[in-house]
Formats: sequence, structure tokens, C-alpha cells
Amino acid sequence: MALSRDPNFQKLQQWYQANAASLNMREMFDSDPTRFSKFSTTLQTDDGPILIDYSKNLINEDIMAMLFAMAKSRGVEEARDKMFSGEKINFTEGRAVLHVALRNRSNAPILVDGKDVMPEVNRVLDKMKAFCHRVRSGEWKGFSGKSITDVVNIGIGGSDLGPLMVTEALKPYSDGGPNVWFVSNIDGTHMAKTLKQLNAETTLFIIASKTFTTQETITNAESAKEWFLKTANDPSAVAKHFVALSTNSAKVKDFGIDTANMFEFWDWVGGRYSLWSAIGLSIALHIGFENFEQLLSGAHWMDCHFRSAPLTQNVPVSWLFWGFGT
Repeated sequence: MALSRDPNFQKLQQWYQANAASLNMREMFDSDPTRFSKFSTTLQTDDGPILIDYSKNLINEDIMAMLFAMAKSRGVEEARDKMFSGEKINFTEGRAVLHVALRNRSNAPILVDGKDVMPEVNRVLDKMKAFCHRVRSGEWKGFSGKSITDVVNIGIGGSDLGPLMVTEALKPYSDGGPNVWFVSNIDGTHMAKTLKQLNAETTLFIIASKTFTTQETITNAESAKEWFLKTANDPSAVAKHFVALSTNSAKVKDFGIDTANMFEFWDWVGGRYSLWSAIGLSIALHIGFENFEQLLSGAHWMDCHFRSAPLTQNVPVSWLFWGFGT
């Protein structure tokens, strides 16, 4: 059934048309001293409580009841369960949606087409961990024998925005890690401005492209390699300063990257969720792999809450409502 034909949606729409103009935040607080307690919740975690306050949204009990009814009728719970079980709920591409597997710290099996994906997820995480240790400890050396001080992530879309956001948010945890830069714009000014601040001898480039054919990313990667070789003067040195987040080993090798330094991810990882995969390598290098694991654990905690909490107590579902309402 189309959303517009759902009686629950129609009821909500009719209510909105009749009452939305009269909703006033100050009046709702003045008329109900318990509003904050009604429209907030505290999640108790092993690391302390998290207060979720949604009382400052233009909602009331009638609206929330209609939204929960609509979530029920639209099959939110069924879709959630299908996602966690590995069913192909991405119907436009015929793929599973399993970013939850990337942060599945319980290591419980998650199946796609009958195959548990967790061994592969853990293999890539172990590879990332070893690489991060080598770079952050100074064991990984560039072509001139110097350690890495700067990392440049070259990607676009989810291969750029997610890692960029998280590294900015978690900078206080970056002690001992390299500086991290992000280049996504195919306009050469973005790359030139970044490279101007770097030393080729101590810079590591991460090329984030699943197919290693993404036009914007590969154009920028070629520009970075050209800049690097002006100093290194040796194509074999590329392998010490470039790594790939990809599955196309042939293209990666042709570029000059050692395929031992290629970190894979899977087609069931949607772009906007890819920071939880090998695409998050820049995050792990910046804040350390132990902190990256804590990031995964926090996401897993929320995944467990999302999977088990009733709709009326489910924070991600409520967040969905607030976005829907705006």
C-alpha cells in the first residue's frame, strides 16, 4: 500500500492540516509542567546514561500516538528484523543492508545468502588494526625512511563525508595519531591547497573507491601520485605511501599499490553507512584502533536497543519521527 493511501498517514495528515498552525512550543511547555518528562528518556549504558530530550520538537501525545500507529502499519518492525537477518531489503539493488554486521561486537552469525559474513568482517578489522599500529607506532616508513605524519583520504560521497564528520567529532581522542586530511572535490584547487601543506616523505594517501574507477576519486588520486613522484622519483615508492579501500585488486595493482595494503568492503554496505567498514580507516588511524573499536561498540549497543526495544520506547524510531515531522 502506498504511504498516501495508508489510513494512519491520512489521519496524521488531516490532523496536521487542522492543527499544525496552532502548535506553539512555549504554550505547550506552559500548559504542561510534565512535558519534559513525557518527551524525554534516559538510556542506561555501561559507560553512563544518555539523555534523549525530544520535548523541544513540535509534538504532543496525540501526534506521537499517530506516528507509532503509522510505524506499525508501515511494517517498521518487520523491516528491521529482515535487515538484521540479512534479507535483501534494498529492493532497488537487490542487496542486503548490513552495516550492523560491521559493528556486530557480539560476533553472532549474520547470514547473507546462507553465508555468515562475520569471519570476513573480522578479517578486515584485524588487518586494519595491524596497519593502524604500524603507522601510529612509526614502524611503517615512507620511501626515505621517515614515519607518517599526515594521512590524506581521497574519496567522494560516503567515502568522504562519514569519515570526515567522525574525525572532526573525535579529534580530542587523536593524541599520537597522524593528521588527517580529506579531498573529495574534483576541482584541482582542493587537492592543491591540501598538498601545499604536506611533505611527500611523510604523507600517506588512502584511495577510497570500491571499484577503483570512480572518476572524481581516481582523478584526484592520479594528481596526488603525480605530486608525490616529483619528490620520490621512483614509481616503486608509491606502494609505501598509497593504500586502497577497494575490491578491484587488478586496478589497485595497476595504480602501483601493493594489494596487501588493499582493504575490502562489501556491496551490502550502503555509502552513507560505510564509515563502519574499511572506509573508516582514516578514523582509526587518527584516533587509534582501540578508540575505533569503542566507536563500533557504541553503535552496536544502539543496534541492540533498536532491535529489541518496543516501538514506543525505541529511540531510533522516535528520531525517525522527528525527521518525518520536519
